[in-house]
Amino acid sequence: MKNISKYLIALLSIITFSCTDSVMDREEVTAGSPPVLAVPTSGLTIVLDKTKPNDLVSTMVWSYASYSGTNTVVNYTIEFAKAGTNFAKPVVIASSLEKFKKFTVSELNTAALDAGFLPFVESAIDVRVKSTVGTTGSIAQTSNSFTIKLTPYPAWPDWGIIGSATPTGWDSDTNLDYDLSTKTYSITLNMVVGEYKFRLDDAWSTNFGDNDNNGTLDAGGANIPITVAGSYRLVIDFNGKTYRITKL
Repeated sequence: MKNISKYLIALLSIITFSCTDSVMDREEVTAGSPPVLAVPTSGLTIVLDKTKPNDLVSTMVWSYASYSGTNTVVNYTIEFAKAGTNFAKPVVIASSLEKFKKFTVSELNTAALDAGFLPFVESAIDVRVKSTVGTTGSIAQTSNSFTIKLTPYPAWPDWGIIGSATPTGWDSDTNLDYDLSTKTYSITLNMVVGEYKFRLDDAWSTNFGDNDNNGTLDAGGANIPITVAGSYRLVIDFNGKTYRITKL
């Protein structure tokens, strides 16, 4: 029994020494040279066309970053920032393990909107590439940057409010404003005693009312009443099928 115990202790010592030695021999990963963004260059102007969402509109190309030490996967992220802000608030719009990233019209439009750039407005955008290594995304290296001009289009459904309580009655919709950060629609308007509903794309094929007048939207539901005239603020969540109306 004593011999077996001695054997186990010796074996454990060998394993421990081997593992420690392996860790000590592992070379630390350090930054070498950052990626270099080659395309697109400054001066590129893009007006995105909503009717061609699947068309290839741009390809961003850069050189591989270098790192010394144990081989590891290098991850690349593409960042957008408002031009002239020195990337104080960068937004990651895409990632890649390669040294390029292709964008369709729809993908680039979504990237611009998610980064906070307004539809139908030409925005000057600084773009760069950042490299990191490992699963924790450490040891970052950033590329040079270029400034492009980009005009996105709205990529959310066109909801409106309509009814006898609204300024245009049942004849036409009043468009609702969309908030990218909250994914909700809203509007402030003067309303009279009457009724209203919400509908999509100025048509009755998709519309919402409220059968119980309890703030829950019902597809094709009952008209929502306004019993006191005045200025109202409405906030609508069509994903959650709820709305909130407040008299100001």
